[in-house]
Parts: sequence; C-alpha cells; structure tokens
Amino acid sequence: MTTPLATTTSTPSALVHPSIHPDERAAREELAACYRVFAMLGWVEMIYNHITVRLPDSVTGGEKQFLINPFGLHYSEVTASNLVKIDLHGRVLDGSSYPVNPAGFTVHAAIHDGLPGAHCVMHTHTTAGVAVACLQGGLQQTNFYTAQLHGMVAYHDFEGITIHADEGPRLLQSIGNRNAVILRNHGLLAWGQTLPQTFAILWTLQRACEIQMATFSMGVAIPVSEEIAQRCTRDALQFSPAHGAGQDVFNALVRQVDRIDPGYRN
Repeated sequence: MTTPLATTTSTPSALVHPSIHPDERAAREELAACYRVFAMLGWVEMIYNHITVRLPDSVTGGEKQFLINPFGLHYSEVTASNLVKIDLHGRVLDGSSYPVNPAGFTVHAAIHDGLPGAHCVMHTHTTAGVAVACLQGGLQQTNFYTAQLHGMVAYHDFEGITIHADEGPRLLQSIGNRNAVILRNHGLLAWGQTLPQTFAILWTLQRACEIQMATFSMGVAIPVSEEIAQRCTRDALQFSPAHGAGQDVFNALVRQVDRIDPGYRN
C-alpha cells in the first residue's frame, strides 16, 4: 500500500477508445471480468493489489506493455475502458487520467519482463494467504490442494513495500520457473501463460492456504507423502493448456459476474 505516482482529479472519467485494436479490447474485457470475479470471491484489499496482463504483440508491435487497474477504484468498479495501459516503467500510454500505484507495476513489471511465459500476474492479500505467508514453514504438504502444487511453489523473503526496482532481480531469482509464489510476510502471487491459467493456479494456492489455516486451528495435520503429492500434481490437469488451463472454470465465474453486473464490459 502506497501513494500513487501522480495526482488526478477527484472524479476522473473513463477513457474512450474509438479505434481500439480488437485484441486489446478482448484483453481489456477479460481482465475487467477477472477483477469482478475477485470482487465476487472477496479477494479484495480495499483499492490495493493488482492483476496485470501483457498485451499481445499484435497490439504493441513487440513492445512490452500491460494493463493494470486504475489506482483508487475498488475491483467492483473496474471496467474494460478504465483499465490503464502502461509500459515497464509505469508510464501511462493511453492518456488515462487515473494514477497508477507504483507497488503495482514494480513487481509485476519485473515478472512480465523477466519471465517470457508471464502473460498474466496476480497478487492478493487474502487473510488465509497472508497468514500462511507469515507462518514459519509456510505452506505445508497436508491437504488436497497443496498436493496439487508439489514443486510449483516458490518463496520470496519480505523486503518491505514493493516500490524499489532493485528488488526485481532477487524476486525473479526466488521464483525461478515456479508459477505459485508466496511472498513471505506479505501475500500470494501467481503468474501464467494466460489469465485463466493464472487464476487456476492462484485459486488452488488460495484454497490450500484456507484449508491449512482451518486445519492448523484444530490441531496437528496429517502429512501427505512426497510420493502421493508428486502423483497428485502429475494427475491434476487444471493447469495444463492441453486441458483448457482453467478456461472452463474462469468462464463459469464470468457467467456469474454477468448475471450480477455486465457493466465491466464497457
């Protein structure tokens, strides 16, 4: 949580895109839908935290640009048109009057830039996620969901509010090639080749943390063996592009959002 990079008017207006590229429009709608899904699930932290997507080369001509939420809006207020397009330095590229939270693009830009497969990056401060991130030993192999993340979880030590670019290389070194990340004393993060895949990874990590928090409140957990965990992760298909990589689950949640308020598409 930190202050925005720039001030804005008290009632900024949504940006109008009269000639937007169809691939950018599709990315904006999918990302806006995801913010509404997070709001529906309660994965919100007032106006803080971020979900970002890298725009395809068909839109950017090969430049690294991504979409981020306008700082100051609740996730339930995010729409396709008010998402802000920025570069890796956090510079606004689409004329948006909304500010950008530096804690949003510092971590996300490092991952988008440093990991070729990181099309989407999601970060949360859910109670269960932060609790496990603060726990000595972190996520432990004791439930159905942790068993599907065997060898997929990375840890990065807490360095304070994430506004310093020099943390980026250390973060990338901590992550390696693991898509589920626990930021110690901080929260959860996931990245993936598509937004639905990233959501599926984060949802599984979130559920693992929720179940662990509930289990540990009652007593000693039954451990899951390495052999069984390896088999579960191998048998779990929800992250695999060959099996939709979470698209079906994400579509189902978007249909729920549409029944509540389809205005995010505007």
